Amino acid sequence: MSRLMPRQPVPALSVPTLDGEPWELAARSPERFSMLVVYRGVHCPVCRSYVPELDRLLGDFNERGVDVLVLSSDTEERARMAQEQWKLKNLTIGYGLTIESGREWGLYVSTSRGKTSIGIEEPALFTEPGLFLVRPDGTLYWGVVQTMPFARPHFKEILAGVDFAIKVDYPARGEA
Repeated sequence: MSRLMPRQPVPALSVPTLDGEPWELAARSPERFSMLVVYRGVHCPVCRSYVPELDRLLGDFNERGVDVLVLSSDTEERARMAQEQWKLKNLTIGYGLTIESGREWGLYVSTSRGKTSIGIEEPALFTEPGLFLVRPDGTLYWGVVQTMPFARPHFKEILAGVDFAIKVDYPARGEA
């Protein structure tokens, strides 16, 4: 597992999306940031409320020049299940994040413990949550990786952080 460093290039990322278009980080040209939100998968009860919150706030991120992708190591079928069950209408949803790619991004990987509290089987291996803001030049601005599904960054707080960063041209931190 690697550790990403602020102000340094992030690994390449290319995943299929439910829109039918591949999403490639290197091909993105956001005004300010690409925000990648890695969720555990359709089996995750916490993701079931977390990702829809972002779906509702997507316009706020877009207004600030932030291009957003949510993605997981789920298959296309499971990603569609999440889109339908969670009533996601706005987000670009990537799927098929490989375990190897997840590790390159510094994500933790878990093994299955069977069915979750919502009755959906976990995959044999899946990535734990992560959130990354990447500058248009492909360098890391902000990164959060977690070992557990709990206590994730709140999207309204991220919006406030983005507002502050824009207002005072705040640099990426943690590079030393």
